[in-house]
Amino acid sequence: MARIALFGATGMIGGRILSEALDRGHHVVAVVRDRAKLTRTHPGLRVVTGDVLQPTSVSTGAKGQDVVVSAVGGGHGNGPGHLATAEPAVRSLVAGLRALDGGPAGTRLISVGGAGSLRISAGRRLWDTIGLPEPVLQIMHASGDALDYVRTVNDVRWTIISPPTLIGPGSRSGTYRSALDDLIVGADGRSRISTDDFAVAVVDEIEHARHVNERFTVGY
Repeated sequence: MARIALFGATGMIGGRILSEALDRGHHVVAVVRDRAKLTRTHPGLRVVTGDVLQPTSVSTGAKGQDVVVSAVGGGHGNGPGHLATAEPAVRSLVAGLRALDGGPAGTRLISVGGAGSLRISAGRRLWDTIGLPEPVLQIMHASGDALDYVRTVNDVRWTIISPPTLIGPGSRSGTYRSALDDLIVGADGRSRISTDDFAVAVVDEIEHARHVNERFTVGY
């Protein structure tokens, strides 16, 4: 079983990743800013205080772990919040892993990205869609900046997993489709996945490491 350090465990996506990982028997260290917000108890769970934007917190949480997972966002619909969080968080995660004793070689990084940079047609990405509100564009480009940065990193084994256009609470089917840089659209014309099945994909990646040093996306 994997030893996982999870940032963002109190969020909509991070909470489902936490449950999926624990249900599969993995051991999780949840690194949270406010311990009062995570009331769940489980034999495989340990909760510590830390901040993803502080490399020292990353190093402390990541020590002895197989993988660090970040599901930290900037707040629903909060463009400036994402701009202040997405790329800085990835930079902090990389710096924290580099500061580990022995370097970052033994610990992987998996971070939840955004859908905006996914291709929707030749030469066009989702963020090129006409009429998107400015806060949405800010969120998309914040995640795109984080992806651009991590693609320059060659001494940390990283993976970015981007959701489809729509992600929210729903049932767990345990099934999904995957692609690298192309937005997944279902037969019904919708690009979507439940948070539960997105968490399945994240934990599958923890277990099987199919996308090391790649971005990939999932959907129905």
